Amino acid sequence: MKNKILLSVMGLLLVSLGIMMSITNGKRVQIEQVRKEVSQVAKTQKHVTTQIDNLQTTYNANDATAKSKLLEFAKAYYTFSSQSDYDKRFSKVAGILSLSTDQQNSLFDSGLDATGGSRIDNLGLTSKYQTATGYTSDLDNQTIESLATVVVKTSGTGQKAINQTVLLHGWFDIRTQKLTSIKINSIS
Repeated sequence: MKNKILLSVMGLLLVSLGIMMSITNGKRVQIEQVRKEVSQVAKTQKHVTTQIDNLQTTYNANDATAKSKLLEFAKAYYTFSSQSDYDKRFSKVAGILSLSTDQQNSLFDSGLDATGGSRIDNLGLTSKYQTATGYTSDLDNQTIESLATVVVKTSGTGQKAINQTVLLHGWFDIRTQKLTSIKINSIS
């Protein structure tokens, strides 16, 4: 009788041990499955983070280019001391512009008066780019809007040189890497 009870207890212990091992193995399989899923999520998150970083790098590079092209335009546009310098302004920036003919003609006039004489040389007009601060904002997936506050020192024959502040407003196409439109507003 004692042996039967002892054998029954031992049998129950073995059955319990078998059940526990079965449960433990089931939990191990579940744990392994969770680990695989976590690993897949981590890989996906890394991929998405890399894509976001690439987009930010691309945007930041285009943002910086838009700003630098507008400032490059400002330096060339506002620096002249003779009719000859005035005439060369467009050739200095032609590679960074993709303007309509009308806008190009209005921005880069001849500098001549009604008689065909040079206003620039006759009046002794000079202009020298001093400094500028540029700003940009994303307009859409293809265009970056760029603003620059430009300080220009101007003078004429018999006039004291003065600083003028001008606001340039440009649109930069990220596909062509060119300024497609520019507006100029005098501030002071």
